[in-house]
This record gives sequence, C-alpha cells and structure tokens, in this order.
Amino acid sequence: MSDEPNITVDEVSVLDGGRLDIQQIQSILPHRYPFLLIDRVLEVERKKRIVALKNVTANEPFFSGHFPGRPIMPGVLIIEAMAQAGATLLLTEVPDRHGKLMVFTGIERAKFRRPVVPGDQLRLEVEVVVWRTHAVKMFGKAQVDGKLACEAMISCRLVDMPASDNGERPAE
Repeated sequence: MSDEPNITVDEVSVLDGGRLDIQQIQSILPHRYPFLLIDRVLEVERKKRIVALKNVTANEPFFSGHFPGRPIMPGVLIIEAMAQAGATLLLTEVPDRHGKLMVFTGIERAKFRRPVVPGDQLRLEVEVVVWRTHAVKMFGKAQVDGKLACEAMISCRLVDMPASDNGERPAE
C-alpha cells in the first residue's frame, strides 16, 4: 500500500475550479522524476479544461545535452507536459486509475513558436475537444510570460497497466 496521499474522484469534484499541489498531482499521475513535468494545477473544470504550471530550471537533466551552452527545452517534452496536464484532468474521472495508464495515440498540428529556457515558467492550458470512455482528444497551449511557446492537438487512450509483482513490464 502506498503512503502517498490519494485524492478521490469525489475530492476532485470539490476541487472543480481549484488547485492541486505536487502531492495531489503525484496521487493522480504515475510519472515521477525526472519525467514528471507539471508542478502545480491552477484551474480545473471537470471534463473540460485544466491549467497547470511547469517551472523550468537549469537542473533539468535534458539541458546537459540539449544544447550545451544554449539550453532549450525539447519541444516533445513541452508537448509531454501538456499531455500530463490533460491526463491529470482525465484520470480524476477514472475510479480505478491506479491500474490504468493514459498513453499518446497521436499528435497533430504541433507548432513551436519560441524557445523555452531555464528560468521560464510554462503555463499549460489544455481543453478537451472529444471525450470518450477510453479515448480523448485535447488541444493544448504552452505559454511563457503570456506569449505562445507551443500548441498541439493531442490524442490519448486509457489502457490497463501491465500486471507485475516487481513493477517491471512482463515478458511478451
């Protein structure tokens, strides 16, 4: 049994329009360092919209190679941050979410408008375009200081987490 706080679907209903801190985010998402890419949720409108923040620091592991002397956050990780914000919104609606994963099924119309660098704070705004029981299409925007850095249409699907007693993926 995990000692992490567990936010229930009913608690999220109460938080509609509210905020989530990092502990609450971690009780919803399976992601952990170095791949947890949202730090706080500012707004929640159930099944419709979420606004989250990612504080971009010089300590991010990808900056050592992307690029030495001119660190720029990889665009795919900006899109991943938008997807994690969207998954935070969507997984709160799934009662058995601890046995599920939200995985990418498509990225369309991705556009990168400006670089994201250490010291920036990404404001991630994600709106649900299509909501089905096990599949969702969302439109995400990432902004820095009110200026658009990235936008994309993201498709995701809810899948069962592989059963394993040691946390590793079972052999196929």
